[in-house]
Amino acid sequence: MARAVDSNRSGRLLRWIFYGTRERIAGTIYGTILVMAVLAAGAESRTIDAWELDVLMASTVLVLWAAHVYAHAIAESLTSGERLNRKTVTGLAARESSIVLAGVVPGLVLLLGVLGAYDDSTAVSIALGLCMLTLGIQGVRYARMARLRPLAAALFVMLNLALGLVIVSLKATLGS
Repeated sequence: MARAVDSNRSGRLLRWIFYGTRERIAGTIYGTILVMAVLAAGAESRTIDAWELDVLMASTVLVLWAAHVYAHAIAESLTSGERLNRKTVTGLAARESSIVLAGVVPGLVLLLGVLGAYDDSTAVSIALGLCMLTLGIQGVRYARMARLRPLAAALFVMLNLALGLVIVSLKATLGS
């Protein structure tokens, strides 16, 4: 019984990380593309290993998330004509947490590479593949919500995936 509960919790956690919520889809897409860009750029360095790439990715995501929250807080303050307050900033930080969550699964994959489950190159490839899966899922989510016809849905999902493919192809081009 305990295993079923733990499995159910794990499934919900993974669904939440990959699938997110409607309110956080922008952060999921933005964060995923950010993670992919850092992985693609860092993986081409011959002097960086999976651990350093993981730290670089996580710190980049955290810094850009903080900058994103700060910029939106300032913008909301100016728009409303009210001073910043803790409630506004923490609400924005929570709403935009999907930017940070986008790095969780790829970061764990890189960590498995560090621990020897597979080599660094394989870890990066798996992480990028999971990012592509995330982008595809977000495209499907939108297509379902918008009740797009099959051809329009397929085109929308392909557009979402194209964002990731540009980064992956850049990695391939730079790596040659």
